[in-house]
Amino acid sequence: MEYRTLGGTGTIVSSLCLGTMTFGTESDERVSHAQLDRFVEQGGTFIDTANVYSSGASEEIIGRWLAAHPELREHLVIATKGRFSRTGVRNELGLSRLHLTRALDASLRRLQVETIDLYQAHAWDPLTPIEEALQFFDDAVRAGKIHYVGVSNFLGWQLQKAALLTKHLGLAPIVTLQPQYNLLQRNIEFELVSVCENEGIGILPWSPLGGGWLTGKYTRDSTPTGATRLGENPERGMEGYAKRNAAERTWQVIDAVRKVAEGRGVSMAQVALAWLADRPAVTSVILGARTVEQLDDNLGAAGLHLSEEETALLTDASTPIVDDYPYGVPGVAQRNRAV
Repeated sequence: MEYRTLGGTGTIVSSLCLGTMTFGTESDERVSHAQLDRFVEQGGTFIDTANVYSSGASEEIIGRWLAAHPELREHLVIATKGRFSRTGVRNELGLSRLHLTRALDASLRRLQVETIDLYQAHAWDPLTPIEEALQFFDDAVRAGKIHYVGVSNFLGWQLQKAALLTKHLGLAPIVTLQPQYNLLQRNIEFELVSVCENEGIGILPWSPLGGGWLTGKYTRDSTPTGATRLGENPERGMEGYAKRNAAERTWQVIDAVRKVAEGRGVSMAQVALAWLADRPAVTSVILGARTVEQLDDNLGAAGLHLSEEETALLTDASTPIVDDYPYGVPGVAQRNRAV
């Protein structure tokens, strides 16, 4: 396992993070605890969850595991999120001080910890002034309830505005961004990556394997079946599957990943994770596994670095297809300071 600083902080985390969205639904408590055990055995120190994962069960499962292993707490960095509703109650939603106060306290109870190391806004809230949310985070840091502030699923202008406001108002800075990012979804490179590099914000990619596509388990001419998320729950995403399946770029990327994997003698998942872990501003890649066996394969990416030729092959094959202003040729030219 390799280790990196958490964004612009001095806190050290593993370059692979254990995501726990499956805990309590696709992975029962026994399997979830086995994943936590294996992750730590392999040198993992960074665990990510959210208050809405399995309606709070994910945090509870982690909390019981932490309670059974109190000696590990000082070695781990625990991250969770607040923003979305668990109950459907009108004010149990958003980034308001009222909701976040309740959400944070509830997460502390479920996780059975006194302090959450990284507390993240799960998404932008158009109803709440961002100043209110940022002031809440700062107050929580000062109260010792959280150590660091992060955000997830923000757009470029939203992240830049929030980062500048923390400086202007003297509040706790935003240290991480958690976006969707993988070889099939690179649109954060248009603006968000540059914001993160300029502001010292670490990127924590979620869905690094593109919902399983980058593992090679889907084929061009077949419908997902069996022990896959789409195979077991086709109604959840078949429209998105059909759209991605019809895109030639999808198979161009998958073929490139397969070529590198076969040349290396490693799994396609490990190649996709290795490419992502070495992208600019990436602090830690969030793994999402349903079984210990899946996690073991993902952990095989720890310490794997691709050659310049392998990286170029994957990067070229996965270049987003955008021709229109401002993200086509003009955008590339500006990012490269060619104009």
